[in-house]
Amino acid sequence: MGGSASRPDPTPSKPDPPPRQELETPWRRIVWGQKEVLKKRLEELSVSNPDVQHIRILVVGQIGAGKSSFINSVNNTIQGRITSTALVDSCDCPCSQSFTKKLTIHRFINANGYLPFSLIDTMGLQPTLMAGCLPEDIINAVYGHVKTDYEFDPEEPLSHRSEDYISDPLLSDQAFCLVYIVDATTIDCLDERLADKLLIIRRRITDKRIPQVIIMTKVDEACPLVKKDLKKIYNSRKINEKVQMCSNKIGVPVNHIFPVKNYNDEININDDVDVLILKALDQIVNLANNRLRDAASN
Repeated sequence: MGGSASRPDPTPSKPDPPPRQELETPWRRIVWGQKEVLKKRLEELSVSNPDVQHIRILVVGQIGAGKSSFINSVNNTIQGRITSTALVDSCDCPCSQSFTKKLTIHRFINANGYLPFSLIDTMGLQPTLMAGCLPEDIINAVYGHVKTDYEFDPEEPLSHRSEDYISDPLLSDQAFCLVYIVDATTIDCLDERLADKLLIIRRRITDKRIPQVIIMTKVDEACPLVKKDLKKIYNSRKINEKVQMCSNKIGVPVNHIFPVKNYNDEININDDVDVLILKALDQIVNLANNRLRDAASN
């Protein structure tokens, strides 16, 4: 009784190689040699309303994302040296408590005087209830209802009966752009409760057409390619994916998301770090100035 001839097992197919982390064509163009051009544009910006001396920009972010470090990094690029205008907690992690407790205005100065914009620091956001800054306080701060040095209460939002509440804010009290600081290393696992808080804020201020921008920090920690060479940031597949993910989770369009590296342990400034920060800041300030012009005309 004959048996069928055994056939050799087919050669197992090789798995597809992982996609290259460095893209041949950058997904966003940037001119790395434009540092002085960008600085000059910011210094010479003409505020679109004569009743406003400096355009307010509100900065919010999850604890540990690098909110205060971003403000310091902006000052570093303008001063041309390492500074510490905003105090930063050395325990820079999402599980810690917010180091910023009060609404604080940061102005920036060069040899010719103050620049025509300011960044407003706020208490850090946390996913849990009765912890970190409350969405209602962020919304009130955007609309100019919160006085400088107001100490945020994580359990109760600012009341309109409080002495820290500005009932009839001027244009100069209001913020005309909201900047979210997001950590590139944790955007994959952004807590849904935190995302819900951001959505509340986003929906409320969108009604008033307040522009919103995301600063994505810690790109060097999120991508080895970028850690080795910051100029590869827009050739990085991983950073591109994180920007897309950030847009999907928070709802801000990709062209309003700027990956940057903050100054952290450096003792000298770096032109490439500065260009990324200045390019983001240039976009933020111009969006805010355009919104101020529109608000004044309504």
